[in-house]
Amino acid sequence: MSSKLVPDSEYTGIIALLPVKLRALVLLARLDRPIGWWLLFWPCIFGLALSGGLFPRWDLALWMLLGAVVMRGAGCVYNDIVDRKLDAQVARTASRPLPSGAVSVRDAWAFLLSLCALGLLVLFQLRWEAQIVAVSSILLVAAYPFMKRITWWPQVWLGLVFSWGALVGWVAIMGQVNTAMFWLYVGSIFWVVGYDTIYAMQDREDDALVGIKSSALRLGGSVRLGVTVFYILTITGWGMAIWSVRPEKQALVALLPVAFHLGMQVISLKSDGSNALGHFRSNRVAGLLAALAFLVVGAAGQS
Repeated sequence: MSSKLVPDSEYTGIIALLPVKLRALVLLARLDRPIGWWLLFWPCIFGLALSGGLFPRWDLALWMLLGAVVMRGAGCVYNDIVDRKLDAQVARTASRPLPSGAVSVRDAWAFLLSLCALGLLVLFQLRWEAQIVAVSSILLVAAYPFMKRITWWPQVWLGLVFSWGALVGWVAIMGQVNTAMFWLYVGSIFWVVGYDTIYAMQDREDDALVGIKSSALRLGGSVRLGVTVFYILTITGWGMAIWSVRPEKQALVALLPVAFHLGMQVISLKSDGSNALGHFRSNRVAGLLAALAFLVVGAAGQS
């Protein structure tokens, strides 16, 4: 089953066979759209990989995958609770479970708490330093849904939130912060700003009508230029992170595949946003390419 108004909310297979009420909760947590938790998961892997801990602590990668799925779901539920009235005014989001009435606000809160309980299970697998880092993101997460009402750059705030896993992954292995971790986080923030600006291109008309702000609206006809700048800053930040771990020019070569991928996104992006969703989703591959780069450099740094 799919909706022409919501091309990124298709559900088939097992999800389509679920009971109506359970299916509504699954859709509320966006479990039908794995791209969200992939994009939350990759920064966690960046931190584990660049610190040299991905192979020896592969179990943490699996726990962080579970954490990315449930906490991204929790974030979506919370966002929809806050935005349910706005979502009802936007064609692409009006059929979501809360604005459509498929899920009550009370049930949404109960589901949110259940997801957070699973997140706590993941938290307990981390060393105490990483636990502190993870928990310290709560205020950023709680404030995000309101950013689109007060700033033209809610994508920057999303970058702060969605890149937090890089900090958690790094500290989970190293037990402390350093320059490489800082640059890894900065590069990841600009990556998120870039791909979420692309995503926001889909909603420019509706957002303008209901008063929602976004970087895509702020940039106007210069979206491609803006995304180009964001992606250049992404590669710069990631390059500085690699240099901090292994200050050799050949180490930076590891970033060439992801740099090429991001460049092709910009080159082929249509100004009317007609291919924005596909380009946004392609960042799952960009995350994989970046993770491989950090894995190679991190493993070499441990040898």
